[in-house]
This record gives sequence, structure tokens and C-alpha cells, in this order.
Amino acid sequence: MVKFTEDRLDRIFGALADRTRRGLLARLSAKNALSVSELAAPLAMSLPAVMKHLDVLANAGLVKRSKTGRVVACALDARPMQQANEWLERYAQFWAENFARLDAYGE
Repeated sequence: MVKFTEDRLDRIFGALADRTRRGLLARLSAKNALSVSELAAPLAMSLPAVMKHLDVLANAGLVKRSKTGRVVACALDARPMQQANEWLERYAQFWAENFARLDAYGE
């Protein structure tokens, strides 16, 4: 298992905190790769604004970019989400145990 720093976890959650970035990731999960123009087409924002969102996702390690000629393609890399999931699982276990105790108390 790869160990990530807290800074990396902050970048992952920060990237996932924005609705537009989550939408970009959802679109990338449905396709192997999309160009920046294809990603920007349905959004009501400028291409530079979309690029800033992609920068945040790339900084968190969630998007990989490749350039062929003048076309920049983006692809999802969901591996960093595993760390976020592991962090959330600890709290899911906490709540499951607390709800089990509450159920036992109510019986």
C-alpha cells in the first residue's frame, strides 16, 4: 500500500469538494480519455476556468494529462481516491459501532 502525506489527502478532498470538479471526474470515468475542449463543451464557463479546475485535479493526482500535437487529453486516475476512502472507512466503522451500541441500549 502506498502511504500518502496529510497534504496529499488535503489536496484530494479539496479537489473533490467542488461540484464542477466532481462532474469532470464523472465524465472522465465514463470515457477512457477526453480532450480539454470536450470536457469544457457542456460547461457554462470559459476554457481557462476549466483548465484551472483540471489543474486542481491534476495536482491531487486524480487526472493525468497527455499531449498529442495540439490536443491535450485528460484521463481519470482514481487510485488517489483509495486513500480518501480509507480515511472515511475509519469513521464509518466508528459510527457503525456507536449505532450498534445505541441499538443494544434501546432493546
